[in-house]
Amino acid sequence: MLSLIDTIRRRGGIARGADLQRLGFTRSAIARAVHRGAVDRLRDGVFAVGPVDAEVRAAVAHGGALTCASVLKARGVWVLPEVRGPHVWLGAGRHGLTHPHCACIPHYHRGTPPLGQTDVGTALLHLRLCAGDEAFFAAYESAWRKGLLPSAARRRIREALPASARRLVDFARGDADSGLESLLRLRLRAIGLQLECQVHIDGVGTVDFAIGRLIIEVDGKENHAGPTKRHKDLVRDAAAARLGYRTLRFDYAQVVHDWPSVQAAILAAIGGL
Repeated sequence: MLSLIDTIRRRGGIARGADLQRLGFTRSAIARAVHRGAVDRLRDGVFAVGPVDAEVRAAVAHGGALTCASVLKARGVWVLPEVRGPHVWLGAGRHGLTHPHCACIPHYHRGTPPLGQTDVGTALLHLRLCAGDEAFFAAYESAWRKGLLPSAARRRIREALPASARRLVDFARGDADSGLESLLRLRLRAIGLQLECQVHIDGVGTVDFAIGRLIIEVDGKENHAGPTKRHKDLVRDAAAARLGYRTLRFDYAQVVHDWPSVQAAILAAIGGL
C-alpha cells in the first residue's frame, strides 16, 4: 500500500479526505501528517502535498477550482484582460471560504467544479462569461494554435455555447499568430471587411494582413520594441512601398486601448487606395 504522501502525490498533489479514508487512511493518520507538516490542509476535508501551484492552492482554499483567465494564462494562452487574482469556479449558489491573503475572483456558473483546476475548454467558456466575446475569441484561437484544443474539445465548446455565440468558433482559425491579430480580424469582420491573413509577398515576406494593396501589421507588447526590430520593420515597409503597397502598423496599446483610431486609419487607407 502506498503511503499517505505518495497517494496524494499520485492524485496530482491534492486529495479529498473522504477519498483518502476510502483507501484506508484514517482521519487520525491524516491529522498526524498535517500536524508534523508532511501534509497541508487547504480547507476542511481537502489536503495537499508538495509543490502545488499557489493559485490552485488559493482556489481550493476558497472552496472551488481555478478557472477562466487564471488557467489559460498558466497554459500560455493569450488572455486579453489583466489577471489580477485567481479566478475561482465555486458553482451555482455556493459561497467562497475565507482564507489568508484572499484575492480570489469568484465564478458562480452551473456545474460541479473539479478538485484543483478546470480543463482549458471549461476555462474558455468561463472566460466568455467573465470577459466577453472578444476575449473568448482571442483566447480560443491562441489555445487552438498551441495545440490545446483537439477537435473533440472544439466540438464540446461549440455545443456548450449559446447559438448566438457559435459564430465565434465557426470564424476561428488554428493559425492565428497572436491575440492582437485575432482581435483585429474579428473587429474588422464586424464592419464588413474581409482580410487575407498571413500573406506572402515576394520581396517583402509574410505580412499579417492584406486588403488589396494595403498591408496591416500588428505588433504585440514583446515585439518590435528594440532598435534592431524597428530597423527591420522600416526595411520591410520600404520594400512594400516600392511594390506599390501601403503599410499600417499598430501596437498592443492602440489595438486594445484606442481601437476607434485604428479602425478610422484602416478605413481611411482603404478609401485612399
